[in-house]
Amino acid sequence: MATINLSAEDFERTVTSNDIVFVDFWASWCGPCRMFAPVYENASTEHPDIVFGKVDTEAEQALAASAQITSIPTLMAFKGGTLVFSQPGALPAAALEQVINAIRDLDVEAALAEQRQSA
Repeated sequence: MATINLSAEDFERTVTSNDIVFVDFWASWCGPCRMFAPVYENASTEHPDIVFGKVDTEAEQALAASAQITSIPTLMAFKGGTLVFSQPGALPAAALEQVINAIRDLDVEAALAEQRQSA
């Protein structure tokens, strides 16, 4: 599956109705964003079972603000509707692949239970 553009109208529905969703917050004027775009697009075709969304922070300023985006590109990952990864900066392909594999292997329920115990 190729990347899909997300807006405030479909962001929450996309995140909650799919098992794994990656979201790239970007802007057209951002050099690192442009460098990361083909890496992200390639990953989306290599992993058709995962949703790869993109949010244009210029067009979706309110959405970017509600997601507390302070640096772009920022990559977020959701599993089972839960935010499980958020990191600013452009990732090289090998690092993105590591994140994808880690998210696939993550047991969200166990991680949440562990987080509640340590709180």
